[in-house]
Amino acid sequence: MEAIPIKDRTTLRDLADKLFMTKTTVWKRLKEGEFRRHSSDMKPTLTEDNLKARVAYALSNLEPASLPHDPTFKPAFNVVHIDEKWYYRTKTRLKCYLGPNEPIPIRHCKNKGWIEKFMFLTAVSRPRFNSAGEMIFDGKVGVWPFVELVPAQRSSKRRGKGTLEIKSCPVDQSKSREFLITKVIPAIKEKWPQEDRHGTIFIQQDNAKTHVRIDDQEVNEAATSGGWDIRIVFQPTNSPDTNVLDLGYFAAIQALFQKKMPTTVDEMISKVEEAFAEYPAERSNRIFLTHQSCMREIIRQKGTIHYSVPHLKKKAMQRRGALPVVYSCEREFVDAAIAYLRTGA
Repeated sequence: MEAIPIKDRTTLRDLADKLFMTKTTVWKRLKEGEFRRHSSDMKPTLTEDNLKARVAYALSNLEPASLPHDPTFKPAFNVVHIDEKWYYRTKTRLKCYLGPNEPIPIRHCKNKGWIEKFMFLTAVSRPRFNSAGEMIFDGKVGVWPFVELVPAQRSSKRRGKGTLEIKSCPVDQSKSREFLITKVIPAIKEKWPQEDRHGTIFIQQDNAKTHVRIDDQEVNEAATSGGWDIRIVFQPTNSPDTNVLDLGYFAAIQALFQKKMPTTVDEMISKVEEAFAEYPAERSNRIFLTHQSCMREIIRQKGTIHYSVPHLKKKAMQRRGALPVVYSCEREFVDAAIAYLRTGA
């Protein structure tokens, strides 16, 4: 099978034809574990500088005091991850299960490109639990749509001319600045646990051109007002695996949102907010541990993004009450990564 070109084994039928077997026989071998199915995702192209930046980011997330003995990642309770995501009112293809005589649901629109969509800004931090396992902070800072009220240009069956409608608004650096100052930073100050309000809080964002710079004066003034120490930081370039939102949080919220099947624009916004509120903090905490396991792979493989996200059976460990707060990284991997940053080899 391995001698067959990849392009000729993208389906079981194609593979069966090339192996001169029936499709049923090939399917049985798949179930027996003779070979495996794989989905190949397109990854960003990384330069040498990208690789080193990723390694430096992962190393910076290790506890300095643990480095001489047992390198351990920081729990990262003081980091808020933010990012934007598009949410569509419905999927172009919806899977469901029907009874033998149940009619097929009718779904239609004038054009697939006309399906309503809105961009939301999401901000999350790591949930916190006490010694008894009870949640004391869910880590949900907030989710906000990039929308504005616009008067209708003409009359229609649904509304008259001049009626205010909810429309997507363009997102640029000024809009990102506005949302940070009026929504994200006030939400952090309102919801942050009382015992940690005097420590440094980091807002981590990606390197999109629409995001504000670290030295943005207006944002920094809002972040430090009232005696707070809130700072903007960037994750490495071309590194979605260093943000918990891209590691699974967005996908989970999207799945919860799609199950609610909104029919109007107003429902879309409320359903996204409902999905965000309903997402269990326990699952969010596991994604933050996945973030640590990804940083371990970045250190181990010297910055590459071509690795499989480790499956560490976190859910099973949580049921047993054995879920760790932090993961460690082997001493030899850390030493090799530090040498790589110094020598490039």
